[in-house]
Amino acid sequence: MSEQTNPAEIDAPDGGRESGVPLEKPDAAVVRDALGVGITVGLSGFAFGVTSASSGLTVLQTCALSLLVFTGASQFALVGALAGGGDPSAAVAGAFFLGVRNAFYGLRLSRLLALPRAVRPFAAHWVIDETTAVSLAQSTRRGARIGFTVTGLTLYAMWNLSTLLGVLGAGAIGDTDAWGLDVAGPAVFLALLAPMLRTARERAVAGVAVLLGLGLLPVLPAGVPVLVAAVAVPLVLYVEGRKVRGAERREDR
Repeated sequence: MSEQTNPAEIDAPDGGRESGVPLEKPDAAVVRDALGVGITVGLSGFAFGVTSASSGLTVLQTCALSLLVFTGASQFALVGALAGGGDPSAAVAGAFFLGVRNAFYGLRLSRLLALPRAVRPFAAHWVIDETTAVSLAQSTRRGARIGFTVTGLTLYAMWNLSTLLGVLGAGAIGDTDAWGLDVAGPAVFLALLAPMLRTARERAVAGVAVLLGLGLLPVLPAGVPVLVAAVAVPLVLYVEGRKVRGAERREDR
């Protein structure tokens, strides 16, 4: 899962053999990784089902959220705000802002996967953190397509099944924080992301984004800190540009 997508290889008809980039990962390995992510993260839908039930949503409402929205963080933001007594319109707005990031994932995956037009509206429903991470971790378009499809299908099925089990068993499970179910999804995503941060620039962007997100979390509505964290990219590039210009001026002297 530590291989980073190379656009040159994806577009190369020989799979990148002549350019010296890594060869295609075996299909079985891609499927294995995708199944691992889909099953592990999908189980955290149980925590969502319990949390949703405790916020006052019905079984039908909870399952509809997982079936139609299918963006875990946005769903948790919505029911969390409702459970905390927040205004429903504010809760929906926070969930919407948090889900906006998937549109940016779609821009990258559109070129990477190059799916037929007839399939794209259906595939768009599976454009989330985990499917994006697994797809980008592959070295070829074929691997990216397999990773996206298997992760999306597995995660969608597991998430909705565990959501149903969670909302039905909400009375018996009690406090989800005591079980640690709420951290399963983020933990897996971080495990996927960490090996892809290979350069100093990428690590700097990730570090600044984390600081912005965590620092603004207590003062901004749910979902907004994630969007503001995107400012880390131009910030890091600006600082790097100043360093380069400073070094050039010193050399001119």
